[in-house]
Amino acid sequence: MPALLACLLAALLALAGCAPGESAAEARGGLTLTDMRGRTVELAGPVQTIAIDDSRYLVALALIDPKPVSRLAAWAHDSNRLGREGHRAFLASEPALDGLPRIASSAENFDVESVIAARPDVAVLSVESGVTDSQIARVEAAGIPVVVLDFFADPMDNLEPSLLALGELIGREEAARRFVEYRRQRMDAIAARMADLPESRRTLVFLEAHAGSSPDCCNSPGRGNASDYLEFVGGHNIGADAIRQASGKLNLEYVIARDPQVYIATGGPHLEARGGFVVGAAFDRAEAARSLEQVAARRGIAQLRAVRDGRVHGFSHQLLNSPLDIVAMEVFARWLHPEIFADLAPERTLEELNDRFLAVRYDGTYWVSLEN
Repeated sequence: MPALLACLLAALLALAGCAPGESAAEARGGLTLTDMRGRTVELAGPVQTIAIDDSRYLVALALIDPKPVSRLAAWAHDSNRLGREGHRAFLASEPALDGLPRIASSAENFDVESVIAARPDVAVLSVESGVTDSQIARVEAAGIPVVVLDFFADPMDNLEPSLLALGELIGREEAARRFVEYRRQRMDAIAARMADLPESRRTLVFLEAHAGSSPDCCNSPGRGNASDYLEFVGGHNIGADAIRQASGKLNLEYVIARDPQVYIATGGPHLEARGGFVVGAAFDRAEAARSLEQVAARRGIAQLRAVRDGRVHGFSHQLLNSPLDIVAMEVFARWLHPEIFADLAPERTLEELNDRFLAVRYDGTYWVSLEN
């Protein structure tokens, strides 16, 4: 009887055109993806157009596709997440960018109708978008598959599988694999040096996100995201001890009481009008340094051990929350443990990314430190 059942199963699989372990989509030469919600998504094959709910997905596309904008059926028009110069660079690569249909950003309430109206081959949404299962079902009922990816909420775990999934989705698997291998090699080089670092030598860090953007203190990452980068390179972010979610606010008294060894401000062109920390392609090193000095001179911040000891640094928020996060990891490693990473050259890493991977370059000043 077992042999007969086995024969019947084999015959049924043959009739269905499937080998054991294959899905129907794979048997048809299609794709079966597992997204970052653990959902299985079956597609007839690689797609031509996608809708994205975060403009930073354009950076991920630029790593693996020579014409990233051409992939878009719609996007969130949240150009602030790219930064002013980053948006201009993508617009220069394809002037039609800003004329494409708009869907809601992952920071907004999800809008089913705008996605359906754009008619992408696939909707690529973010883990943090808040889209519900019922909303996904409505989009898919209109014949538009939904794939949920994550480059920003938990990049240490999710960036690699998300980029590989995106590569499969658009038929650029090999390009995605090449970048993932490059990133992994550079991360392994950092990890090897950190392997024997005792807990007592971890550097206590205060990372102030969007530094100086408002009079009150202080925006900070909480658990995950930038805190994970700092842990990886031998640091510890004080925000991770007080903020349970990915980001939030610390009060000044808490920051002063923790008295961090290193202060890192993040900022960008979006803070220029508010007098916050500015850095990026639109500003030279001297302008970024002056801006960082002003941010570090604020009441309470100026009294921190990090500022007194001259361990004050600034990094582009747009480059931190980016698929190019290996640059941030290398910069942070050099700042937190210069005795271990003195030979690390993140400037060369960014140039390699520009030369070997990126269809739209990142040129300019993206980090700065104050001299002792």
